[in-house]
Amino acid sequence: MKKNDIITVEITGITNSGSGVGRYEGMAVFVPHTAVGDVVECRVEKVKAAYAYARTVNMLTAANSRITPDCKAFGRCGGCAFRHFSYDEELSAKQKFVEDAFRRIGGLEPEFEQIIGGKTERYRNKGQFPIAEAEGEPFCGFYAPRSHRVVRVEDCRLQPEVFSAIIKKTLEYIKTSGLSVYNEITGKGLLRHIYLRRGEHTGEVMLCLVAAKDISSRLDDFCSMMTSSFPEIKSIVLNINPDRTNVILGSRCVTVFGSGSITDIMCGNRIRISPLSFYQVNTLQAEKLYAKAIEYSAAKSGDVVADLYCGAGTIGLAVARAAAGVKVVGVEIVEQAVENARENVRLNGIGNAEFYCGDAGEVFYQLREKGCAPDVIVVDPPRKGCSEQVIDVIAGAAPKRIVMVSCDPATAARDSKRLSELGYKAEKVCPVDMFPRTSHVECVVLMSRTSCI
Repeated sequence: MKKNDIITVEITGITNSGSGVGRYEGMAVFVPHTAVGDVVECRVEKVKAAYAYARTVNMLTAANSRITPDCKAFGRCGGCAFRHFSYDEELSAKQKFVEDAFRRIGGLEPEFEQIIGGKTERYRNKGQFPIAEAEGEPFCGFYAPRSHRVVRVEDCRLQPEVFSAIIKKTLEYIKTSGLSVYNEITGKGLLRHIYLRRGEHTGEVMLCLVAAKDISSRLDDFCSMMTSSFPEIKSIVLNINPDRTNVILGSRCVTVFGSGSITDIMCGNRIRISPLSFYQVNTLQAEKLYAKAIEYSAAKSGDVVADLYCGAGTIGLAVARAAAGVKVVGVEIVEQAVENARENVRLNGIGNAEFYCGDAGEVFYQLREKGCAPDVIVVDPPRKGCSEQVIDVIAGAAPKRIVMVSCDPATAARDSKRLSELGYKAEKVCPVDMFPRTSHVECVVLMSRTSCI
């Protein structure tokens, strides 16, 4: 096989990046935007020692699960991976992603529960839209895969419809205001992104402009126009990011309208959301995710539940509300997040949750000195998973149960394997589809102590 060869491949699997995979003369061939059951003629684009990449030139046989994509930007923007086959097929693929990760990476065989699916349209409560310019006209969209080229998208089917209307109005203002669009190549210009957040249950919207420097004094007319057009906008914020970086948000925010935050309801608790707060992007699925975490925790009156990487405390507060007599201790190293968590405690009148800012190991040591040891640890790490130090801290605290909420099955499997070597058994894993139509899938893991540490 060599580049530009035309070959025929039957697609027999889907990778966790969204490509179909088949075999040709014993070699794996990855073909984007194909489905299991497709038979395609494809042109070879790259050949490696054990695999190749190809692109479809002719569909010989279409899979039964194949559907017509309902988005003009599909395949060009870097968002959806699975708009070309049925949602049932997508759920089946994601179930397999999780099971394969735990078996292949972790060498583990827990009980795999059935994946929890959700709504496939308009489910996101947050959108970050890069601003670009073509022939002097500003436009928004999403980055093409593996690039910073902006693909124009006027209405994303994963975002609330109000986001599209707000973006359209904002672009009209940019065009007439004289505010320039930032150019990543030259580093010149002002406006970089439009960043929107919306409360799923409250409908409150935050509009955040990301700019290369402070232009807050020039936004009075903008605030008047936007709030009169969209009464659901409760806060307008300017985020200042002067750095030549691909990181979207800077560290400084200036509130130009409202309080600088919005509120939503998560698992019955009112949650205050600021521009830099972590908040699950799919509220309805997050409530299902947290319900599974609470089920796995089996927390009962008198138990101490520690919530690591607690952020604004959404999981810990859900546990505190669901289980009477339980004491929740949240630990987070980001000071602003802990302040948000404590504010959410006050907002909801919850008396059985405390939040600490600091290193988990140090906080656990202080708690043990006070005679407080966790019965359950709930951990929701970033995509890279838990560090070796955090794994040692978790195992050293010797909880009866560990509940891991993970946005990456591969790192969840790796961390579960580490914990299994420290006296814990992976009992159950439940995949949760937090981002339908994309290649991402989350999971909740229950680990039980099998020996004294």
